[in-house]
Amino acid sequence: MTNPICTDWSALATEIKDWALQLGFSACGITDTDLSSEEPRLQQWLDAGFHGEMDYMASHGMMRARPQELQPGTIRVISVRMDYLPAQAGFATNLADPNLGYISRYALGRDYHKVLRQRLKQLGERIAGRVSDLGFRPFVDSAPVLERPLAAKAGLGWVGKHSLLLSEEAGSWFFLGELLVNIPLPIDQPIEKDCGNCVACITSCPTGAIVAPFVVDARRCISYLTIELKDDIPEELRPLLGNRIYGCDDCQLVCPVNRTAPLTQEPDFQRRPQWRDQSLLHLFGWSEAEFLRLTEGSAIRRIGYQRWQRNLAVALGNAPHSPEILQALQDYRGDALVQRHVDWALEQQQQKAAQVLSRAQQRLVRIIQVGLPRDA
Repeated sequence: MTNPICTDWSALATEIKDWALQLGFSACGITDTDLSSEEPRLQQWLDAGFHGEMDYMASHGMMRARPQELQPGTIRVISVRMDYLPAQAGFATNLADPNLGYISRYALGRDYHKVLRQRLKQLGERIAGRVSDLGFRPFVDSAPVLERPLAAKAGLGWVGKHSLLLSEEAGSWFFLGELLVNIPLPIDQPIEKDCGNCVACITSCPTGAIVAPFVVDARRCISYLTIELKDDIPEELRPLLGNRIYGCDDCQLVCPVNRTAPLTQEPDFQRRPQWRDQSLLHLFGWSEAEFLRLTEGSAIRRIGYQRWQRNLAVALGNAPHSPEILQALQDYRGDALVQRHVDWALEQQQQKAAQVLSRAQQRLVRIIQVGLPRDA
């Protein structure tokens, strides 16, 4: 039995957007596959080496700007947005207390790749019920697709100076996904909007990773350093990471467009109990078995136990002096990569201990001097 042949593509596009909302997406737009204007910018970014160790960014060449090469026959891209800001984000609590581990808000719940891919597949199957010989393929960070330019072309928002997509009603706290299809749906128009003179994200980046408007040097980005980088975190950048152990949200936190961003209604993206106000010391004490169990179904698991401990070691080095932290670092015996970061953290803690002792001695001297008789 063959599927019916669609004759009203405009009506189908309206249905697709309704289905997307029913499936839990916050918005849906449609665009063509032409990203030729992005190719020079992509090449310049790669030539500058801003992709760091992410070799896959370069190995696919310009395919990232050519969706039709990923799925032969593709002529339209259905772009979707799903909000993820959890009800108990805990920004102030985590960032204000250097003894707590800060995890990027997108990773507090279930791995978004699984959630969005499943919903996109369901969306494709619904379209297949209306279209004969439909060809479709869902993407959620799973192939070399320039998702933000595609989403911008589909009218879901505009690209901010931090290179993230911004939406007037949703800020930037959302995931993007794409469904490549081979049917001539009518396309949506881009939103004519920009960030104006605002440079809050550029001036607030802890490591200066936004080297120019719309240009991010991944090699300095905390998200890259804590998630993508497999080797040692450069020593000069370690103090700038603070207590950020998985990702960073600073450029989003200062963005004025995010002031009225909605909370997600998706249960899968709510903060899991194990990420609520956890101390760095407690997280560093997890065994590998505990790490694997407590990160099951989480995006955090992809960095593995080794990089998890590496990141925590740096954060412990940045934390205020504590005898307990000092002892935990001294007791560490394990992976060579982690050990190098532990040795650095130990040095930082020892320096802080010496400073604490010096200040205490200075206070003691002042107390003695004040208490001495004038002729002493």
